[in-house]
Amino acid sequence: MYPAEIVIPMKEELTDHGFNEMLTASEVDAQLKQQGTTLVMVNSVCGCSAGSARPGVLMAVTNGNKKPDHLLTSFAGFDLDAVKKLREHLLPYPPSSPAIALFKDGQLVHMIERHQIEGRPAQVIAHNLIAAFDEYC
Repeated sequence: MYPAEIVIPMKEELTDHGFNEMLTASEVDAQLKQQGTTLVMVNSVCGCSAGSARPGVLMAVTNGNKKPDHLLTSFAGFDLDAVKKLREHLLPYPPSSPAIALFKDGQLVHMIERHQIEGRPAQVIAHNLIAAFDEYC
């Protein structure tokens, strides 16, 4: 498990912009049952999370077009129970962090895995998400 002093600033990068944390398995189940569209970011300490995933997600949700009704996050390697439960909802995709998922009425409709984040600029991640928002939101 990562130390809080490392993780908290990375969490705040999202929570300061309207993302709600899911810290327990029961919170994950409750939040993902919501009607409407829900964007979930599995946050991470890795460089691709800092350089592409978090900035790309923030660009997408502030693009002024359609956006999800709910913004949620859990931190891999820190919010252990929440991430374990979240990964059940992300099947058939294998565990991935960072990862970005879009749910509609509780069903997974769009997924960006780590291998689709690594080596790509934040703008590419944002464009991918904006296209998904335009389709599902």
